[in-house]
Amino acid sequence: LYRRLTEFNRILRWEDITPEKITQFDLWLHSIDKSSLTDAAVYNYHKNLKALLHRAEIFGKISRNPYGFLKFKRGDKESVEYLTEEEMKAFEDLKVPEGSQMAIAHDLFVFQMFTGLSYSDMQAFDLSLYRKIDGSWRYNGERIKTGVAYVSHLLPPAVAVLEKYNFKIPKLDNADYNFQLKALGLMAGIKIPLHSHLARHTFATWMLRN
Repeated sequence: LYRRLTEFNRILRWEDITPEKITQFDLWLHSIDKSSLTDAAVYNYHKNLKALLHRAEIFGKISRNPYGFLKFKRGDKESVEYLTEEEMKAFEDLKVPEGSQMAIAHDLFVFQMFTGLSYSDMQAFDLSLYRKIDGSWRYNGERIKTGVAYVSHLLPPAVAVLEKYNFKIPKLDNADYNFQLKALGLMAGIKIPLHSHLARHTFATWMLRN
């Protein structure tokens, strides 16, 4: 994104962040070679810039995020990968050495599979923000990355993970986490390379199926 903005060379200062300039940036991106920049690829630039400008608005660098006024074509999305229920169970049932980095990665992935939380939202997890309603923990909040509102409901497998760690999510660097997930996926006989975002897709698909 930084490289593309540098090439565009028309958004250089905070005062350049306007709906007009963002629209010009979109048109410029679409004028580049179509084989390398599809509608979906252009949309990803907008998604990342929107997230950065959301933080800029919070910190008072801009008065309002122009993406509140704009909407861009998402483009055709590639098929989403997710784990089947059989693969979910195979992963859950893995036996790994307790206290190891691999065990932490395993538990974090299970937690994500049954909450749908992103890596950053999971690492910022705080049970004190949740309320117990009808015997289950629930929270209405906003995503760290985008500020989008979401509802979190802690299902039993997620609660079981929390109980292991005294209701605090263990910290694990994202690169280390994804490295361990690759090994855990192989151990569970899962053909799809595992990564933290795959857990979100798995959660969404599992919820839709059920």
